[in-house]
Amino acid sequence: MHDPDGIRLQKLMASAGVASRRVCEDMIEAGRVEVDGQIINEVGLRVDPKKVAITVDGIRLQLDESQVYMVFNKPKGVVSTMDDPEGRPCISDFLKNRHGNERLFHVGRLDTATEGLLLLTNDGELANRLSHPKYEVPKTYMAQVRGPMGQGVGARMRDGIELEDGVARVDSFKLVDSTPGHILVEVVLHSGKNRIVRRLFDAVGYPVERLVRVQVGPIRMNDQRQGSIRVLGRQEVGHLLASVGL
Repeated sequence: MHDPDGIRLQKLMASAGVASRRVCEDMIEAGRVEVDGQIINEVGLRVDPKKVAITVDGIRLQLDESQVYMVFNKPKGVVSTMDDPEGRPCISDFLKNRHGNERLFHVGRLDTATEGLLLLTNDGELANRLSHPKYEVPKTYMAQVRGPMGQGVGARMRDGIELEDGVARVDSFKLVDSTPGHILVEVVLHSGKNRIVRRLFDAVGYPVERLVRVQVGPIRMNDQRQGSIRVLGRQEVGHLLASVGL
């Protein structure tokens, strides 16, 4: 494991955005760092980042510089594909030629009218797991519908509603805001079925007027500008990989 020509463990941790080098040394001495599954609690170990797996508090550090992880805030009217034969605006129009030569996967889809968070990556294993029912990560949406809303709608959606392709339900349902004639609802659900949020609201009689996905697993969109793409921070990547067992 020790590689005399390698990089000091605390330096690698600091460059991966964990904390300052001094704090990283404290974390090592506190037994919070593992290399290839073995707890390291002495400062000074040198390792080759290409050959070892380093975890801090159980979260694996992302040390592969060739891997790309980004968040796209998709505007309404943009198709969730890299290119569109009909010439409609699509994801690649917003990449501005960065990473133009490599294969980027978009994780999950948003229908053309839905806005918000799309993950883009060249990590095929992550893309597969995030899309696989076994690992279905929670996704959070803000839905605007016409108000006022009758009693019991949230309970019905949590209990489960029979749709044409089986029963679907939300994990949580929360009224966030209301203005005359309109209500803003936050829903969290695991299902990756096509247009599932719109179909659930249709089924309870409140068609969605505007729909925005604001979070996928541990990744939030926060105040990212619409149409912009940002690179995920190292810790965000670590939490994302951990959410699907990587």
